[in-house]
Amino acid sequence: MTNEQNKTAKLSKMAMLAAISIVLVLLVHFPLIPAAAFLEYDPADIPIFIGTFAFGPVAGVILTVVVSVIQGLTVSAGGQIWGIIMHIIATGAFAIVAGNIYGKHKTKKSAVLALAAGVIVMTIVMCGCNLVITPIYTGMPREAVMAMIPTAVLPFNLLKGGINAVITFILYKRISRFLHK
Repeated sequence: MTNEQNKTAKLSKMAMLAAISIVLVLLVHFPLIPAAAFLEYDPADIPIFIGTFAFGPVAGVILTVVVSVIQGLTVSAGGQIWGIIMHIIATGAFAIVAGNIYGKHKTKKSAVLALAAGVIVMTIVMCGCNLVITPIYTGMPREAVMAMIPTAVLPFNLLKGGINAVITFILYKRISRFLHK
């Protein structure tokens, strides 16, 4: 295959992962924490995580931006621009951290470390984002948001990120064969 054909194949595979991500968020989304029903789980990050492992952190960030914009303008339009921004920041942080860790040593141990680090960074970043963006977006007082961090935001992001990381770990090697053909 020529370099142009490789680029085209990679772009096509990334587009397929983005499309799967959008379909997943359309079909599967539900609250994880009853007290904060607006925080919904969805598996849309799984194809992004897989793309990050397969093609690197830059590809992961590109996938994140594309999926966030499409998702934010269609399936999750209620979140407006703030939902798009928060998804880009959260999943982008994951992609940068996990993609760099896994890219150095592509082993199972490295994959576990990368996924765990990505989830932790994503969770920390989302706690900060919620403190800054949620009061602007919802009009909720910052103190109320701060009170939700330990009871809703932190556990939600750990659960959502953890579930998506475990599923990514289970699926990645099977799917990577196709992605690297």
